[in-house]
This record gives sequence, C-alpha cells and structure tokens, in this order.
Amino acid sequence: REYRPLKQIIERLNRTFKGNYRSTHGFGSEQGSVSFVTLFVAYFNFLRPHSSLEGKVPVTIPELEKLPTMPARWTALIGLAQDWIQQQQSA
Repeated sequence: REYRPLKQIIERLNRTFKGNYRSTHGFGSEQGSVSFVTLFVAYFNFLRPHSSLEGKVPVTIPELEKLPTMPARWTALIGLAQDWIQQQQSA
C-alpha cells in the first residue's frame, strides 16, 4: 500500500473548509462563492492559529501580531490589502 504523507494534511484542510462552509447554506452567485473562498484563505493563512504550529499562524504579519482581537486583525488585514492594491495601481 502506498503511503501518501500529504493526504492527511489535505483531508484536514477539506474538513476545516467544509465546517466553515456548512453554515452559509450555499451561495446565490459565483461571486459570492469566490468571495467566501478568498476570505477563508486569508483567515486560514494570516489569522487562524494552527495547533501543528504550536498556536502560531502560518504567515505572520507584524502589524497584526500586536492587535488584541480578531475583528481588529481583520480590519488591519483588509486595510493592508487595500494599501497594497493602491500601491500596485499607482506604480
């Protein structure tokens, strides 16, 4: 039998995504589903602590680390993204 070490990681990611998706009761449009996946990826990579990383987030952003609450972190992350978009457009 072939051993696939990444299979458990992928299956766990699928369960995490499915658990978050379940409460949405579906989407009315393609744009709604794209928005949900985009926000989930941002949450999973920049905001959500992972037990396999000893309670740390996979991608640390210094501006977010000092903020005490999740709503404050979301607000800062969205602000950083908007600043980045503006920089790209003006360049």
